[in-house]
Amino acid sequence: MIAAEWLVGQDRRTLSERTGFVVAAAVIGLGLFASVTPSPLYRTYSVLWHFSPLTLTLVYATYAFGVLAALLLLGGVSDDVGRRPVLLVALAMLMGSTVLFMLAESAAWLFVARGLQGLATGAALSAASAALLDLHPRRDPAGVGLTNALAAAGGLGLGMLVSSAIVQLGTDPRLLPYVVLLALFGMAFVGVYLMPEPVRSASGFRLRFERPSVPASVRRPFLLASLAVVASWSIGALFFSLGPQLGAQLFRTTNTVLQGSGIVVLALTATVAQYLTARVAPWIATSLGSLGLAGGTALIVAATATGSSAAYLAGSVLAGAGFGAVFLGGLRTLVGAIPPTHRASVMSAFYVVAYASLSIPAVLAGIVVTRIGLDDTFEVFGVVVSVLAVVVALEAWRTRPAR
Repeated sequence: MIAAEWLVGQDRRTLSERTGFVVAAAVIGLGLFASVTPSPLYRTYSVLWHFSPLTLTLVYATYAFGVLAALLLLGGVSDDVGRRPVLLVALAMLMGSTVLFMLAESAAWLFVARGLQGLATGAALSAASAALLDLHPRRDPAGVGLTNALAAAGGLGLGMLVSSAIVQLGTDPRLLPYVVLLALFGMAFVGVYLMPEPVRSASGFRLRFERPSVPASVRRPFLLASLAVVASWSIGALFFSLGPQLGAQLFRTTNTVLQGSGIVVLALTATVAQYLTARVAPWIATSLGSLGLAGGTALIVAATATGSSAAYLAGSVLAGAGFGAVFLGGLRTLVGAIPPTHRASVMSAFYVVAYASLSIPAVLAGIVVTRIGLDDTFEVFGVVVSVLAVVVALEAWRTRPAR
């Protein structure tokens, strides 16, 4: 199959651009898939190694801070040395972090594994997102935005579902999810090795601090995309760090699939919403999605107050639909305005905002939950996210084109 895709040219190993585009999208999805693979095991780890909910959220946040560090240090490197070298190194690091998870014997191993995973994911997301813009068959920014968003949300949902199912049904739950992940990374490594290199005038490697900077022509769409990702990924941070605990409480179960069902529903509903709103005007998708996110978050808050698992799932569906629409709407607005020479750096700045939205709320939630409890933590953060989502809806409405 791969041999049929090879091009005739100087590098006989190179796949077609269309297949390279698919590989780049798969790397994005797999990076997010890996980010939630340990989530169903956190309760097992905490019982086994006797650590608190605060330690749990710090382990989670270590990953997000690793992503931020990579984006700030390596965000524009693929513009200099090419997409393939960065992706190959990032995938090798991801395989290394997966081995660390397999060998983990204490919470310290989790911090190291998550930190390495975060660094590798940050490098991979920046290079792969830029490669999508380079390799799209029609160079269509809207299509690239859709692919990027679908890969991210689909990877999150599938990662949680697959890992939860393996942990629940597998004979060696602390090993098998990572064996599957390692095999997927190996396949992605081969695909990246064979993909075409879109950067034709690569220069030397330069490690430098990439202060987030956005060209003046992109600042307004970047602001809207940033507000959209802050609203949507903040609720994601709360779900990914404390969601399984809330699921266990509401469903009164030790079944890891049910405990993680809210995260799966949120992510997969977001994927469907992105597909359905792909051709809707970005300002409409962002406005309506923000209102859906606010309403869904309010339902989740009500579920925590009443102990209703049905309201929790309904809120996850509505919040997921809003999550998908607002994230894609903001991203489509942004990618359509990025100059070709700034693709990797602007996408890195975007993901800096995104992962700050994942890491900072996760750490705050871990601190707050030890003081006021799980229910009140969801209520406080839910109100904040709902208010922010309404602000995003108003800002997106202001960007509507004049009649």
